Amino acid sequence: MPSRYNRKDDHANPFAAGADEARGECVARGSPAWTAKMIVSVSRRTDIPAFYSKWFFNRVRAGWCLVPNPFNPNQASRVALCAPEVDAFVFWSRNPRPLMKRFDELDDAGFRYYFLFTLVGYPRSIDPGAPALGRSIATFQELSARVGPERTIWRYDPIVLSDLSGIGFHESNFRKLAGELRGAAVRCVISFAQPYRKARARMEAAAAGSADPVDFSSPQICGLLGAISQTAAENRMQAFSCAMEQDFSAYGIKPSRCIDAELISRLFDIEITAPKDPYQRKECGCAAGRDIGMYDTCLFGCSYCYATSSFERAKANYARHDPDSPSLLPAAR
Repeated sequence: MPSRYNRKDDHANPFAAGADEARGECVARGSPAWTAKMIVSVSRRTDIPAFYSKWFFNRVRAGWCLVPNPFNPNQASRVALCAPEVDAFVFWSRNPRPLMKRFDELDDAGFRYYFLFTLVGYPRSIDPGAPALGRSIATFQELSARVGPERTIWRYDPIVLSDLSGIGFHESNFRKLAGELRGAAVRCVISFAQPYRKARARMEAAAAGSADPVDFSSPQICGLLGAISQTAAENRMQAFSCAMEQDFSAYGIKPSRCIDAELISRLFDIEITAPKDPYQRKECGCAAGRDIGMYDTCLFGCSYCYATSSFERAKANYARHDPDSPSLLPAAR
């Protein structure tokens, strides 16, 4: 994933001074001398900010981590986590509060980062482990006040349509949340739940109808999309879609990239050239990066989660997690 700074002047690039020294320190700590920077995803596979922030900061301090191959845990790759080698961290979370306590460490080291904050507010049977809605709203507002609305992206996703969360639920729920987040977010990303095989049974058990196919041509769905777009605009936000086959641009909802090289370039006044991630499905527009998470490690227990095949396995993995391990789970040493 090649990238380069647009060196307008030394002040536009926080690493213009001392970058070689920092890179040497990183190599001296045992990590390879990477020649290309990268975007680091933290993480679409699990909620590292909520459950593994101590491990994350330990690895940032070390300058690298190990990431096992999801299809062969006996193989692991090293990922650089020292500031001169990272274009930006992209944090995915429902509860970044544990990470927020240590922002100064990231800022002082010169890291760039932004957040994808999932906030929906489903009934407990669908999202049993999600933080209380009021608490999540407060966390979102505090995060935005700290890093800015452009770096705090609201994910209202996935949209689960069920007996407990129908069209009316989403129209009123989105309106309420958008009002609460007015001024704290300028981008909102939506998607509709895709019932993966491993999640289909538990989705139906959580809420009847949640694994049924969605008819995107129906007046009800068209009305929901129009309402989301209008409500977002009324609250000074732009609505985007995530990895959807369907084109929602007629409603003013454009495709988005969660790992977004153009956004990073604009936010931090650098220039990044990063190809589309070849390992994501074709509808995904994300730029290539390295994800440092592991599957079956999240404890939120979302019924629709594609990254957790077994909630019991996730709990067992969490129990054997070692924050001093080079990888999220110690088996990958």
